[in-house]
Amino acid sequence: MGQTTAEQMRRWRGPALFTFGFRPFFLFGALWAGLAMPLWIAMLSGALTLPSRFDPVSWHAHAFLFGYLGAVVAGFLLTAVPNWTGRLPVVGWHLAGLVALWGLGRVAVLTSALLPVWASVAADLAFPLVLGAVLLREIVAGRNWRNLIVLGLLAVYALANLLFHIEEAAGDLAAQGVGLRLGLASALMMIAVIGGRIVPSFTRNWLVRAGRAERPAAPMQRFDKLSLLAGGIGLALWVLWPQARLTGLGLLLVGALHLIRLGRWKGVRTATEPLVWVLHLAYAFVPLGALATGLAVIWPDLIAPAGVQHLWMAGALGLMTLAVMTRATLGHTGQALRAGPVTVAIYAGLILSVLTRFAAGIWPEMILYQLSGGLWTAAFLGFAVGYGPLLSRARQRG
Repeated sequence: MGQTTAEQMRRWRGPALFTFGFRPFFLFGALWAGLAMPLWIAMLSGALTLPSRFDPVSWHAHAFLFGYLGAVVAGFLLTAVPNWTGRLPVVGWHLAGLVALWGLGRVAVLTSALLPVWASVAADLAFPLVLGAVLLREIVAGRNWRNLIVLGLLAVYALANLLFHIEEAAGDLAAQGVGLRLGLASALMMIAVIGGRIVPSFTRNWLVRAGRAERPAAPMQRFDKLSLLAGGIGLALWVLWPQARLTGLGLLLVGALHLIRLGRWKGVRTATEPLVWVLHLAYAFVPLGALATGLAVIWPDLIAPAGVQHLWMAGALGLMTLAVMTRATLGHTGQALRAGPVTVAIYAGLILSVLTRFAAGIWPEMILYQLSGGLWTAAFLGFAVGYGPLLSRARQRG
């Protein structure tokens, strides 16, 4: 007879950190995000040179897009897929092995100048490939076909990582290549698909508990599907032809549709609960980034493309992952779903970091880069310090 999730966790005699996927990946992902940023600032100022084959800008982009984000995606999916399929979660040494593969990738890219090219690429790609195989097994065994789209986006994300390595090995600036754009586009589509489920769902739950009469539009109605289709086409145009006028116009349409989609979720009614409104604000960076990028494509003299891209990179990806990590950690460790002072502070720090980095794209002053990096570091190390004890100890029973 198969074990229940609780029985499987009770049989594990190792650290509580490896009893659920969100625990180690959220903790180590946040630590990596917080520690990689000071390295980048030191490289930017010329005070540090890493033994990496990547140029400093490409290393910075890869460390966040494929390093940090890969960990958070793994933590989320390893926690969500058992709920989607009714199957047991990956725990114990199998989970620890996945974490080790992720860590191996970070070390391999950081020290890639000391390794053969094939070795650093293989070490970095091993994690998303093994993770995808594990998730595919669970989705197929659970016959959870509707979530194959998430696995498909994960496959595109892994392909983007490979393209990033190929462009770097060819001597191109990978931070401005197809690999980065494809990786970012696949991550934005994950937010659009998964966020389109959880944001209105969590909002509805909060409105019901608060006794409010308003309700968000139900997830995945016809307008949502239209928005997702337009988003996929607009982002594909951006990946393939980032400077084409048609791409700019397409992104403006994508931004408008997703702003309307967000408005249908009644986020303005949740202003008193940071755990809920932060999800709406994080999602808002998806259409805001699309609008800004569209304007940058059509009128490059008006707004710099490099600066607006961080509305997606740091805003949509950074804030949405932080919002999901805080909420999931509280919920899965038996805490009240309420944002305390530490949580509000890390949200505020990251929001200010995004705005400061956007300003640096307009006024490229080193102090703005340093301030943005410092706020980013404080937010993610703040999460690691504030939430680390919850992630590292067994859930209290009672």
